[in-house]
Amino acid sequence: MPNFETFSRQLLPLKSDPYVTLLKRGTIALNRSAFAALDEPDAVELLYDRERDIVGLRPIDPKADHANYVRRSSPSPSGPWLISAMAFTKFYDIDTSVSRRWAAHLDAGILCADISTAGIAISRNRAR
Repeated sequence: MPNFETFSRQLLPLKSDPYVTLLKRGTIALNRSAFAALDEPDAVELLYDRERDIVGLRPIDPKADHANYVRRSSPSPSGPWLISAMAFTKFYDIDTSVSRRWAAHLDAGILCADISTAGIAISRNRAR
């Protein structure tokens, strides 16, 4: 009798680097690698370094007053995961006129995206 194993895409190693995308209307999107780097939190706190123009995300207890929930945008295990951040982007006057993606890295448990660089403009053609 064969000894079969069930294959799941979740068994595959992550093949992309962590990315943070700042979408129009102030939503933050995380790819699978970024979400995994944060240990798949239910909520994060939004951090901003004014001097270096860096956005930071740190896992936090969802019951905290300043917690921002992380939600899955689709049933796909590859994500993306979304965080509502309109008030955050408005408060710090962060440009959201164009959706942009930045490579991210962990620094002392904080997922950091350096938005002082241009990032990659993201556009989606919804026409079929």
